[in-house]
Amino acid sequence: MIDGQKYSFSWELIGDISMGRPYLGNSMRLEVYRLMQFTIRDILEKNYGTNEANRIFYKAGELAGKEFHEHFLKDLKDFDAFIKGLQNIMQELRIGILRVEKSDLKKGQFVITVSEDLDCSGLPELDYEICKYDEGFIAGLLQSFSGKSFEVKEVDCWCTGDRTCRFKAEAVG
Repeated sequence: MIDGQKYSFSWELIGDISMGRPYLGNSMRLEVYRLMQFTIRDILEKNYGTNEANRIFYKAGELAGKEFHEHFLKDLKDFDAFIKGLQNIMQELRIGILRVEKSDLKKGQFVITVSEDLDCSGLPELDYEICKYDEGFIAGLLQSFSGKSFEVKEVDCWCTGDRTCRFKAEAVG
């Protein structure tokens, strides 16, 4: 932790939503999430460049994936149960629809898709993938489940004309 860091992640920062939002609850429109995400990205890119913004988003996603696993999935030790639990909680929380297209647990190689993704589904076509946070999120989940480090790269994205985001994950080291 850096000296003076005020916001080291903990689940306490999520707060008691039922107490704090008794009328509005835990739902909000996707535009608000994307407004926050893309304004943060804009400022990061202006101040640090695209590569560093991508690295920060990946690392934030990786931390989120690890914390998400610890909070929701840590008791699932079997790979099939882990994936099924992950699929269920991602749909319940409206994060996206996760599918595993290919998996080789021994080699640590996976192809994973997320449809109706929070970050990009419905955005205009661009000439590049944008789901850096999701890459890190998947890496953090896989690392927490397996104990191995993973490198995850988005290979298909809504923003490049595909209608699902596809990620290749490979164990490193």
